[in-house]
Amino acid sequence: MNRTEIIIATAAILFVAFCVGWFAHWLIHRFTRVSRSDMGELERMAQELHEAEETRDQAITYLQQREAELTNQISQAKAELAATMEGLREARREAEEMRMQLDHARG
Repeated sequence: MNRTEIIIATAAILFVAFCVGWFAHWLIHRFTRVSRSDMGELERMAQELHEAEETRDQAITYLQQREAELTNQISQAKAELAATMEGLREARREAEEMRMQLDHARG
């Protein structure tokens, strides 16, 4: 092979490589192209997703607040129950003491 044939062969190989690359680019662009209606649909779906995430976050916040309120109410109820039980024990003890004093005074 002389010098001219090598140059022509190299040029042909480069031209074929360019054509294959251009064709591959055209195919990829053709199959991945997004139409305007698809873009509108994607934007609408993104907006709905964003709104759904905000609603979820609000619901989570509400549930956390409600849980804190209910936990507080349960703690208060437990404290009131403990105080009531202590008062009942004290009242029973006093009633028993009065019965003993009454029985002692009678007998």
